Amino acid sequence: MKIAIIGAGSLGQSIAKGLLKNEVVQTLYLTKRNTNTLQSFTNFKEVILTSNNQEAVKNADILIFAVQPKHLEHILTNIQPLLFDRHILISVITGFSIAKIEAIVGPNITIIRAMPNTASAVGQSMTCISANTSGKEKVTLAKTIFNSLGNTLEIPEEQLQAATVICASGIAFWMRLIRATTQGAIQLGFEAHEAHELAMQTCFGAASLLKESGNHPEVEIDRVTTPGGCTIEGLNEMEHQGLSSSLIKGIKKSFDKINQIKN
Repeated sequence: MKIAIIGAGSLGQSIAKGLLKNEVVQTLYLTKRNTNTLQSFTNFKEVILTSNNQEAVKNADILIFAVQPKHLEHILTNIQPLLFDRHILISVITGFSIAKIEAIVGPNITIIRAMPNTASAVGQSMTCISANTSGKEKVTLAKTIFNSLGNTLEIPEEQLQAATVICASGIAFWMRLIRATTQGAIQLGFEAHEAHELAMQTCFGAASLLKESGNHPEVEIDRVTTPGGCTIEGLNEMEHQGLSSSLIKGIKKSFDKINQIKN
């Protein structure tokens, strides 16, 4: 596949690393105003760095847009004359609707919105995908791309805002929980590097248990919770302090905020 990532910032680079790691690209254009920040990609023979978006569009079939929302309209307007039926436009940009993209490039161009997260870099992203009418037959191809970066789920476009909160912002939420667990382990006497490893691997193990077993979290909680034991004591104290309600409220706050920038 000949792919161009228009706007190789943090998320764009994460996607690029995942694509290269899984060897799914024949040619990969990475565009950015200052390509000096992309020098780590110069070791890959498949990668071409450029600050010229039009050059990338001319030489790629799949265009992944990862720029800031405020820049997308200008970029699309500039490349619109270069777009043909062979092009597949994939936007990973928060709040920029398919309808608004269609209004610039036309409804006959394949348009797909995808919401991956930065775990793309290590092949563990959760990516939600929606498409316009012209793009429905290309959803399988989009899934092939993003399945190489983790897992995918096709959802209605109106759910993409919520998916962004759960999957993209969710990375930060889980990082904060791991950090808190690390701090707790340090307080119990572990060295910082030991505490970090304990917290990180335990989080990974918990997610792996659920993924492999298909069980509800409460089933796995019951397996390690004994009557009058230390686990239930800790869980009850966390709930008394508002653990679950704080998480849910935080998710709702993020959702309210993301809807303020919906286009």
